[in-house]
Amino acid sequence: MLNSLPFTLPSLHKAYTDGVSVLDILTEINRRIDAVNDEGIFISRFSNEDLIKTVSNLGAFDPEKKSLWGIPCVVKDNIDVAGLPTTAGCPAFAYSPTNNATAVQYLIDAGAIVIGKTNLDQFATGLVGVRTPYPVPKNAVDPSIVPGGSSAGSAVAVSHGFVCFSLGTDTAGSGRVPAALNNIIGLKPTLGAVSNTGVVPACKTLDTISIFALTTSDASNVLSVMAHYDPQDSFSRVLITGRPIKIPTSLTIAIPDEASLIFDEDSQRDSFNQAIFALEEMGATLIRVDFTPFFAASKLLYEGPWIAERHAAIGSFIAESPEHVVPVTRNLIEKSLNFFATDAYKGQYKLAELKQDVAPVFAACDLLCVPSIPGFCSLVDIIQEPLAANARLGTYTNFVNLMDLCGIAIPVATRNDDRPGGVTLIALAGEDQYISGIADALHRKANVKLGATNWTIGTENNSLPLVTNTEMTIAAVGAHMSGLPLNYQLTDLGARYLFTTKTVATYKLVRLAGKSPLRPGLIREANGAAIEVEVWALPLANVGAFITQIPAPLGMGKVQLNDGTETLGFICEAIGEVGAEDISEFGGWRRYLASQS
Repeated sequence: MLNSLPFTLPSLHKAYTDGVSVLDILTEINRRIDAVNDEGIFISRFSNEDLIKTVSNLGAFDPEKKSLWGIPCVVKDNIDVAGLPTTAGCPAFAYSPTNNATAVQYLIDAGAIVIGKTNLDQFATGLVGVRTPYPVPKNAVDPSIVPGGSSAGSAVAVSHGFVCFSLGTDTAGSGRVPAALNNIIGLKPTLGAVSNTGVVPACKTLDTISIFALTTSDASNVLSVMAHYDPQDSFSRVLITGRPIKIPTSLTIAIPDEASLIFDEDSQRDSFNQAIFALEEMGATLIRVDFTPFFAASKLLYEGPWIAERHAAIGSFIAESPEHVVPVTRNLIEKSLNFFATDAYKGQYKLAELKQDVAPVFAACDLLCVPSIPGFCSLVDIIQEPLAANARLGTYTNFVNLMDLCGIAIPVATRNDDRPGGVTLIALAGEDQYISGIADALHRKANVKLGATNWTIGTENNSLPLVTNTEMTIAAVGAHMSGLPLNYQLTDLGARYLFTTKTVATYKLVRLAGKSPLRPGLIREANGAAIEVEVWALPLANVGAFITQIPAPLGMGKVQLNDGTETLGFICEAIGEVGAEDISEFGGWRRYLASQS
């Protein structure tokens, strides 16, 4: 039944493969929107007629050519979508773009279907989601707490399961705080990785489009579609993806020391401690560090001269139409008039000093893990303390863009009061895929249900993650798996780890005779076993170079995974059975190696 289908990339593509039409999905989206009946989520939506026309132009289902074919999404209303007005949360500011934002165009070219534009804190200024002249969207998990800003509508739409993913923006945490408050994934890319052409700026040097989704793999795949250098965006740069998506054999994670841990409720502390324990169970070494320099950087954003950058974006509009700007937003931005050019330089100097102060932290660890938020902010709290409550939500987010870091917020152990727990993994610029892989493993280990509807994605999401059109998936079965002797042959050619799964139960695994290093062979057999494999994405340009390194009797062929999908993978000729040992009972090469040691 479609009403129980979680909207993820694999589940939707499987539905299309099984004969479900895009129009069926659009009908289900309308049903879900009507059932929730929250008029604050959307500012504008495409008509059914417009969407039907979009569907008619999709062509035949072909996710290899269009990796987002038929995938519904929504876009924050400070990002241009042709055919719908861009308001930035201010009707008097609205204009009608003739072109899509560059990032949106990449999504549409990949087959994504934009359903509509979502509500936000006006001019993307705020972390609460209530600073809007439109009806305030209700938090999808608990209507008594704020929905989170500034990307409120985008997060709530994903949490309710209206769409597979949504776009927000993130300057101070707007792609992570709403995710934590609505029990979903929030990915904040490296600055400049995604084009900001067609985005209404908040702080132009710190802005990035962000992604909300139910799974880390979905968010990462959407990022891979959007991440392109844009010569029209003066802050654009090539995303250096860094280390591959995998759990390394040794992992050091820095967390705030006791004095730097700020929690509003004991249940928030307990949930964070459970996440830390889970990381240790995954083999991570934890170090505690003083977060004072990070917190000092955060203060620069709203208490220092960076507030003037928001005035640079919309100061003229405020001067001409002050009555159309939400008072708390107007008062905040007008504080920038108290700063001078000298203050801007002093702020830059201070930030440079703080970056130097934290450099030893990153030299000693692979990434940071912090609470996504100190605790939950209620609607009553924000009425009583509109600035202080908002600032508190940004405790662990405000410094990230200032220090040129990437981050991903994920749900972890549910709190004792049944509210969602959440942590954020943070790393140096360009490590987006690296932390996404670790976030995915931690998220699966927590095995928490997602969103407002408690979508169950499961601990084993075996559906083949989508890759870019410039990559090919390869199933590694033996010495090429992560941490094993020949893995470098994949990583040296730019391959990235996707996930671990099993084949269908029609394979035999043998230990080949006389090989160094030890290698297994995967042989198709009708009454076989399900064998563990790792699926990697290898750049198409390097497939030939990789295959030439594979000695007989091994080769490459189609391997069928246990969800019915096929991928290129290691197979073995029948002659490989000569003198070989049948080790199928172990279910995989790693378990066999463990038995030998």
